[in-house]
Amino acid sequence: MCGRYTITVTLEELESMFRLGPLDNPNYRPRYNVAPGQMIPAIIAHEGTNRLGELRWGLIPSWARDAKEGMKLINARSETAAEKPSFRTLFERKRCLIPADGFYEWQKDGAARKPYRIVLKDRGLFSMAALYDTWIAPDGSKVSSTAILTTEANELMAPIHNRMPVILRREDEALWLDRTNRDMFALKALLRPYDASAMRAYPVSPAVGNVRSDGPELLREIS
Repeated sequence: MCGRYTITVTLEELESMFRLGPLDNPNYRPRYNVAPGQMIPAIIAHEGTNRLGELRWGLIPSWARDAKEGMKLINARSETAAEKPSFRTLFERKRCLIPADGFYEWQKDGAARKPYRIVLKDRGLFSMAALYDTWIAPDGSKVSSTAILTTEANELMAPIHNRMPVILRREDEALWLDRTNRDMFALKALLRPYDASAMRAYPVSPAVGNVRSDGPELLREIS
């Protein structure tokens, strides 16, 4: 699964990598311990331009009876998302990218759990494939939210956890964002484990388990 991640770059770096349209995101800041339930940066294609906005992490489907549904759907399995009623329409029409430069996962060691940060070897930005939807509350207010897609673990991740987020190759991002593309076979082909040889995992402080911890010290490798 994917339950925590980092996005520590500047807004200008995001603009450069994703060729974003006009930027108007006053809430953006580097973050070292992004957690479910929080508002997170997301990239959506809109009228031929990539736009940076915010979505709540934890999908509340448009048909949900209440907002509590969102805490259950922080991830969606890529293998079944195109077929499951909960996600099928979103897979066809509401795909987005969640930019990141690392994610956390916990390895079970007996009764203990050891946190790791997983990054690209070049420490660069990457994008996680995700779905989004908009829910209308009884009072008429709207909540736009997202779930990150996961896939089976690659060789690097397997000793840590059996699932990992779907990290898209740079050349596949435009295809995933293109809302006019309804080629389910081509889209599903993108959702595979990322090349393990291009990634690195290292142990970090247990402090990352506290959602109130959100500082650069969380990125430090520990022995």
